[in-house]
Amino acid sequence: MHKLIRQLFKINATPQSISLGLGLGVFLGIFPGTGPLAALFLAFILRVNRAAILLGSLLTNTWLSIVTFIFSIKIGSWLMRLDWQEVRQDWLLFLKDFHWLALFKLSILKIILPVIVGYIVVAFCLGLFVYLITLGLLTKIRHGHKQ
Repeated sequence: MHKLIRQLFKINATPQSISLGLGLGVFLGIFPGTGPLAALFLAFILRVNRAAILLGSLLTNTWLSIVTFIFSIKIGSWLMRLDWQEVRQDWLLFLKDFHWLALFKLSILKIILPVIVGYIVVAFCLGLFVYLITLGLLTKIRHGHKQ
């Protein structure tokens, strides 16, 4: 892992492209339902560093989504002025008795929307944090090598 991170800093691209790629990769890795394919597609569209966006996505894909699940429910519920414990309980019942037809019911928005909103906020904040840290480190390291 340490070697992989060191290689990231040696990529021949601008610090902004690498940092944005890594930050967007983290965002996509945390947000459920997206991942490496979405990361590569977004890298192509936005012309950010493909290696960095793929690395960010792979480092956070799935496992961080699970870790941030409760936090995302709390944030999404708070923003939508709902009781987070009730949303959590409804979500667990939804998963337990999952049926594809249930996704088409209007009442499902009461369960899914707070979670999606929460994940967007959490993924954005962590992606922005990774972007800023990486940009600062890359800028400092590259300016240090030029002197």
